[in-house]
Amino acid sequence: MSALDLNLLVTLDVLLQEGSVVGAAQRLGLSASAMSRALGRLRDATGDPLLVRAGRGLVPTPRALELRDRVRHVVDDAEAVLRPALRLDLLSLTRTFTIRSSEGFVENFGASLIAEIAVQAPKVRLHFMPKPDKDSTPLRDGTVDLETGITGKTMGPEIRTQSLFRDRFVGVVRKGHALAKGKVTAARYASGTHVLISRRGLEMAPVDHALGVLGLSRHAGAIVGGFSSAIALARATDMVATVPDIHTRSLADGMHRFLLPLSLREFTISQFWHPRLDADPANKWLRTLLHEVCHKVASQGDESIGNSNALSEQSGE
Repeated sequence: MSALDLNLLVTLDVLLQEGSVVGAAQRLGLSASAMSRALGRLRDATGDPLLVRAGRGLVPTPRALELRDRVRHVVDDAEAVLRPALRLDLLSLTRTFTIRSSEGFVENFGASLIAEIAVQAPKVRLHFMPKPDKDSTPLRDGTVDLETGITGKTMGPEIRTQSLFRDRFVGVVRKGHALAKGKVTAARYASGTHVLISRRGLEMAPVDHALGVLGLSRHAGAIVGGFSSAIALARATDMVATVPDIHTRSLADGMHRFLLPLSLREFTISQFWHPRLDADPANKWLRTLLHEVCHKVASQGDESIGNSNALSEQSGE
């Protein structure tokens, strides 16, 4: 077997990004004829035309589309290996980091994170983005530096993960609500009018499954798309919101929170990033700082929650 020319991987990566022989040649500082010859070698190596003419331009074949992300990851990893490790000067670091998270995360952890950044790296700015789904495309295409949430089946297998804290579902009602007094049993909890949270029009499966085991079910007075909307409705009505405890603690400030009288497992909130950023000193610093801040905030005691019954572990978001 003849030796592989690994330089062709860089050429293929640029060709698939540009979709043009001329554009790829300009990026790599080659002549158009040299790039055409390189494309020919790639076609021989892969046994596929990769780019075919469509009108005045070129379009990728199915094989090329299949290879595009894989080649990009290989080139990213190679660049990370060969990139020299620079000493990070936090005081002069000027950068905007984009963090994608669900409702409640910024409200609970944002202030502490920004306060630490102001001391350590005063020129760094954070851009918080909402997280409407678990699609990891923003991490892969570089529009997001870090993401927080629960690991999902739709997440790309290459995405890196680190646990931040454990959380659990709790009930939230307004002060003076009937469930704010006395022991909350499964029957009392189920008998209330609930505001359900769903990003896809589905009810929250873990809670409803646990109630179903007991022969109980919830009556939905409203269905909303996020934690803040659910808590706002519960604050202004007699409806019950069921939300993550730590993740939404500040959103439910001043309300009565109680442990659910159900057998539910806790779940883990993690941070995610693309492997291209593994060796980036600035991103690594931010990941470490976010982990420390989340651990500190999540570990702070909270005596405002009702019921003393312990919860089993729960998974899901």
